[in-house]
Amino acid sequence: MKASVIMSTYNAEAWLEKVIWGFSVQTEKDFEIIIADDGSGPKTKELLDRLRQEIDMPLVHVWQEDNGFQKSQILNKAIMASNSDYLIFTDGDCIPRQDFVATHIKFREPGYFLSGGYFKLPMDISIAIAKDDIVSQRCFDVKWLTGMGLPDKNKLKLSAKGFMASFLNFVTPTKATWNGHNSSGWKTDLVFINGFNQEMQYGGQDRELGERLFNKGLKSKQIRYNAVCVHLDHKRGYVNEETWKKNYAIRKNTRDNKVIKTPVGIDSNE
Repeated sequence: MKASVIMSTYNAEAWLEKVIWGFSVQTEKDFEIIIADDGSGPKTKELLDRLRQEIDMPLVHVWQEDNGFQKSQILNKAIMASNSDYLIFTDGDCIPRQDFVATHIKFREPGYFLSGGYFKLPMDISIAIAKDDIVSQRCFDVKWLTGMGLPDKNKLKLSAKGFMASFLNFVTPTKATWNGHNSSGWKTDLVFINGFNQEMQYGGQDRELGERLFNKGLKSKQIRYNAVCVHLDHKRGYVNEETWKKNYAIRKNTRDNKVIKTPVGIDSNE
């Protein structure tokens, strides 16, 4: 397969189903979907068992017991379960536009990882989006979203195409970092750096992985206006200041000491 799409989830079946429908209508079909499930209850498995019969691409469920926010660990398990040499990462609350996978494959290049972004939707529109809106791609149409009550905001992420998208990628002040909702890289690079740092909970664990890829010698490529996804709104009950401070200290050590391989990563699960 040309790629493996790895997406994280935790007890969010309504959002996850919408995301999977987004991947079911991709222009590029030669990929697998791997659900990195950080301890969801049986409803997620039931959903995946049903959708597996309704979509064309392989749908793999990688699950671990609920032990608090352990996204880094389940992502590492998903990396090792993948069957492709190129891995696209997103979250179970980000619906991809139909050219999302094709775009990541188009821009991939040895020695680089790709950095995308998302367009955040308010809760009322997140709830209102239905399967037909995803299959028809209405949920990416600026006029449709405006009609649904989308506040007046910069919508260039949704409307930019071709030269304009490339130009905006070039001039954006946003750095091309590893963003867990929309980034991709070569499996060999991710395994070499030992994957995600499993000491880190919510807050910067994706960026820290990207910083170690930089330390390895990789460069990054900005595709935030090419690889488009819409982010469904949700609460974040797992955010706390103590974790942020701990993660910031780990990231500072990674940068200051040019750490490449995390001591607590993929090989910790063997």
